[in-house]
Amino acid sequence: MAKKLGIGVIGCGNISKAYFSLAPLFRGIDMRACADINMDAAKARAKEFKLRAETVDDLLKADDIDIIVNLTIPAVHYEVSKQILDAGKHVYSEKPFVLSIKEGLDLKSRAEKKGLRIGSAPDTFLGGAHQLVRNLIDTGALGKITSGTCHVMGHGMEHWHPNPDFFFQPGAGPVLDIGPYYITNLIQLIGPVKQVAAFASIPATERTISSKPRAGEKIPVKTPTTIHGLLEFENGAVITLNTSWDVWSHGHAPMELYGEAGTAFVPDPNFFGGDVRLTEAAKPVKKLPKWKHPFGVPNEMHGQGMMANYRTAGLADMAIAIAEGRPHRCSMELALHAVDVMTGILRSGETGKFVAMQTTCERPAALGIKEAKALMAKKK
Repeated sequence: MAKKLGIGVIGCGNISKAYFSLAPLFRGIDMRACADINMDAAKARAKEFKLRAETVDDLLKADDIDIIVNLTIPAVHYEVSKQILDAGKHVYSEKPFVLSIKEGLDLKSRAEKKGLRIGSAPDTFLGGAHQLVRNLIDTGALGKITSGTCHVMGHGMEHWHPNPDFFFQPGAGPVLDIGPYYITNLIQLIGPVKQVAAFASIPATERTISSKPRAGEKIPVKTPTTIHGLLEFENGAVITLNTSWDVWSHGHAPMELYGEAGTAFVPDPNFFGGDVRLTEAAKPVKKLPKWKHPFGVPNEMHGQGMMANYRTAGLADMAIAIAEGRPHRCSMELALHAVDVMTGILRSGETGKFVAMQTTCERPAALGIKEAKALMAKKK
């Protein structure tokens, strides 16, 4: 595929830097412009990455932009994505895709009428570690997955994020902010969810920011920050999902999947790589050799050492899929089903009732070693 699709970005906050810096790893996409309601933020990012700084309106009208990446805050994802579609552009959104099924179905209708594509993060499930687990499941090494556990627990974002307010408002909280990584990975590994149940609470109704420049400010908490959920999948598997921003420390693995033939210990779905451990029936747990998957290779320094980060892989797959006329992996159907699961968990936490899913989806196509290499730009 010779032609690259032109990419524009709306929202030049923290996450935009990852998209701009990692996009050159992939073929099929060319970052060209960025916009923000704060023009100073847009100009700063544009200067940093040699892009055009645009107003939002001008970016929507730009003839050289094919896909616009929506990196705004979750509360306005729907409105901004609607603007993008109405302007005749494909849209790729940060997670969560939308905050309600109604919003998602409206965007789906708008896209279908114009022959446009919708994609959404997270794309971490395309990472080498998670695709290795997918391969183990698809080849029958684990047998049928019958149950499992997921734990994503910490003490919130007010300790490091410069403006953590929105994390504690409706539309965020640990289920909608971190949950997409775990739930999307579960769907790609096991399949769609049938129903959910949950308990939810707000242990602390106020948080104190300790990060600069707003250290000492108090922010209200308006959404549950501890949620214990239970997911029943259409294949019969039952998975526990515990999310919290009220925990200082714990000893749980990020994800464990229990199959009829063995257990898989899955690394944090918030990242692309990590060690996969496996048991075969009653044999001791063993760490599997590194899979030669390009999206599992550590390429970025983090606090815990070198990590694999290939964000924008989902965007590149979408661009190439548009050109090739095939489904893209980070699809609207997958993202909307994950939203259905997450909002269902929160609704169950409010009502104390089981909540049946309103949507379903197909598992996205696996991304093996060969397919992943095909997404990457040729080294100069």
